Amino acid sequence: MIALLYDIHGNLSALEAVLAAAEEAGATGHVLGGDYAAFGPWPRETVELLDTVPAAVRIRGNGERWLREQPEVPPEAHELVTAAMAAAREALGDELAARLYELPKTGELEGMLVCHGSPRSDVETFAPQPEPDEERMLGGEAGRTILFGHSHQQFRRAGPDGTLLVNPGSVGMPLDGDPRAAWALYTDGEIRLQRTDYDVERAASRMSTFPWAAPIVHRLRHGSDP
Repeated sequence: MIALLYDIHGNLSALEAVLAAAEEAGATGHVLGGDYAAFGPWPRETVELLDTVPAAVRIRGNGERWLREQPEVPPEAHELVTAAMAAAREALGDELAARLYELPKTGELEGMLVCHGSPRSDVETFAPQPEPDEERMLGGEAGRTILFGHSHQQFRRAGPDGTLLVNPGSVGMPLDGDPRAAWALYTDGEIRLQRTDYDVERAASRMSTFPWAAPIVHRLRHGSDP
């Protein structure tokens, strides 16, 4: 049994709760799908806990890439993203940031593709409902399950070219209207979507100590953008 964990975003409180729930369910390994540290209240502590987790697959997301590269964000998000990434770099330190940046972009689990946003991008991703031109995002993939995250919205649906699209959701910062930690379990060829309660206020209060983080605090408390 494998626990599928995406988009933890430095939320140690949520990660601890999910790891406990996964262990109780019988998980013996983990898929770690990227965005581990930045935009959250405990960047370094979260990564250090993840380092103790047996990982069948461990890839990077855009959050790890942005530790070394310029973020591609619209002008209205530039100030928040710049401040969040600076805070993450400071908390992680050069050595840990470099190690996260060097993680692979994709992985494989029993024939399934593990990526962060989509097979061709760590920021372009699939929506809960089919959209025009999404076949392009498959990057030639067909006939298999695609595990991905990035949007912080938990769902599973059929995709183009015989694919199954599965987003386990965000452990640390859901954006589907449910603030509980989102993840999934893979066992006997099946994926089961999961939600786990955790101490949201602990994370939100810690996040409130960062002067730039009001939008993140709202996300944590409400499971949605302001």
